[in-house]
Amino acid sequence: MSSTWKNNIALSIFGQSHGAAIGMTLDGIPAGEAIDLDELRAFMLRRAPGNFPWATPRKEADEPELIAGLVNGKTCGSPITAIIRNTNTRPHDYGHIQFVPRPAHADFTAFVKHGGFADLSGGGHFSGRLTAALCIAGGICLQILKRRGIFIGGHVASVGAVNDDLFSPVGVGEELFAELRAMDFPVINPEAGARMVSEIEQAKQDGDSVGGVVECAAVGLPAGLGSPMFGGMENIIAQLVFAIPAVKGIEFGAGFSAATKRGSENNDSFTVTSGKVTTETNNHGGILGGITSGMAIIFRAAVKPTPSIEKAQQSVDLVANTPVQLEIKGRHDPCIVPRAVPCFEAAMAVAVMDSIQSK
Repeated sequence: MSSTWKNNIALSIFGQSHGAAIGMTLDGIPAGEAIDLDELRAFMLRRAPGNFPWATPRKEADEPELIAGLVNGKTCGSPITAIIRNTNTRPHDYGHIQFVPRPAHADFTAFVKHGGFADLSGGGHFSGRLTAALCIAGGICLQILKRRGIFIGGHVASVGAVNDDLFSPVGVGEELFAELRAMDFPVINPEAGARMVSEIEQAKQDGDSVGGVVECAAVGLPAGLGSPMFGGMENIIAQLVFAIPAVKGIEFGAGFSAATKRGSENNDSFTVTSGKVTTETNNHGGILGGITSGMAIIFRAAVKPTPSIEKAQQSVDLVANTPVQLEIKGRHDPCIVPRAVPCFEAAMAVAVMDSIQSK
């Protein structure tokens, strides 16, 4: 099993949900880059559990400890390694599922892959808890990119059937990103946000869960980053986005709706703005032929409902090879979408940082 992503930079993520710690190693970051740990902590808190009524009650500080790669607050050229100690673990909550896989979790596939030895407490190494480590890497990259005039932000585009307004394809920018970062529940339309919260609360009362969509954008990128074919920007971003558990799909720009358009409707006409080649629209989502066009990169990712629900479900005992009824215990989010927003920003940041390193 590989938990290392490697291109121009390399990112390894390690640990288990209810183990002693989780963490990451980020290699290939240039030396001399200042990292503000307070800013990193603030970014981490946006996905930390236990802080919001719609989130899991599991309380973790998600305090990153940088144990290598920084000297006097600046990168030194060595791999950056950081850990987060798990302080509120309850592996006993999962004793009854050691041989009974939870529907829609990785329990069954992990059991088969590792011959029954996989740690399944809280999802083990397959848990969304490990996105905290991704956020350390992304938080570091976000600070470096900001100094280069590149900004990244996201919001909850939908929860269930409730939709937020989408980013303006040609007008999104850092001012809106800053507003969204300051929100507990990041949405463009507050009325839609209130209905989303109600949707989550209703699912929770029903002992169920609900999914949604996150929209993420990056602005300030120059044209020319990325490569055709296998090294395209869509490819790189998608690889990192799919490291976030529960992601089931991604689209860029107009995405799947482009399939319903004619070429005359979908094509983005070129123009010149302040002496710079731009496009009048942005159905291409900032990427043409795998290479950035200079327009905003915009993607949306579908997040499935949290698999752990209170309702009884059908499963099997993998030892006895017989059907059983399963009731899941533990602490779980009725909707992971709001806490996932910074995870998508982190994935985008690592991808963009990787492309800059190729220049």
